Amino acid sequence: MHSEHILIPASDGNGDVPGFLVRPEGNGPWPGVVMVHEVFGIEENMIHQAEHLASRGYLVLMPDLYSRGGMRKCLRATFRALNNGQGQAFRDVEAAKKLLAGRKDCTKKIGVIGFCMGGGFALQLAQRGYEAAAVNYGIMPKDLDAVLEGACPIVGSYGAKDKTLKGAAARMEIALTHRGIAHDIKEYPEANHAFMNPGPAGPKIMRPLMQKVAGFRPRPDDAADAWSRIDSFFAKHLR
Repeated sequence: MHSEHILIPASDGNGDVPGFLVRPEGNGPWPGVVMVHEVFGIEENMIHQAEHLASRGYLVLMPDLYSRGGMRKCLRATFRALNNGQGQAFRDVEAAKKLLAGRKDCTKKIGVIGFCMGGGFALQLAQRGYEAAAVNYGIMPKDLDAVLEGACPIVGSYGAKDKTLKGAAARMEIALTHRGIAHDIKEYPEANHAFMNPGPAGPKIMRPLMQKVAGFRPRPDDAADAWSRIDSFFAKHLR
């Protein structure tokens, strides 16, 4: 694999957006995947996830949604965009999608994947021109039915012990089945939020709190199963 930090031309002319690009071995072309990072930004867990996906034969681009004024300022703006379904964060993700689609080493078939906050974006982006979406313990929208109108196939993974998303998997299963949207939704009985991370969640100073109090810790077996389902789902809809 080859990874590099690149600049993504903003779709609205509002400056370039830093991004992390990972290319598989070989010459391609490969299907593209836009990855939307979790709430802690582009850190070691997200880089590992991008590299894992690239190792499966996908051209992966992860835009930095916190690049416009620092994490604290951008965190508020990004969550505001997520709640409203529109805003700078969505425009920056669209810019990443456009860059992938214009590359010669991309097949033009593009999926989207997200974790935590990014999973919420991946869910809302499912109706915006992607071939498939992977929603990993993503924040649920206020109006799920509206978000699923015209949505692409969705694969979703949740933890039953995640108190922030209680009942989310069941809601997704019912809504997707009702709309006839191809899907694979699974809830892992012993998993909590962020269970797919290969390492502890959050900045080092917060990790003891995240693990002991919130219960956010890796579950390698569940993560491997979730990735196996994502691999199969993307292979079917992106290849």
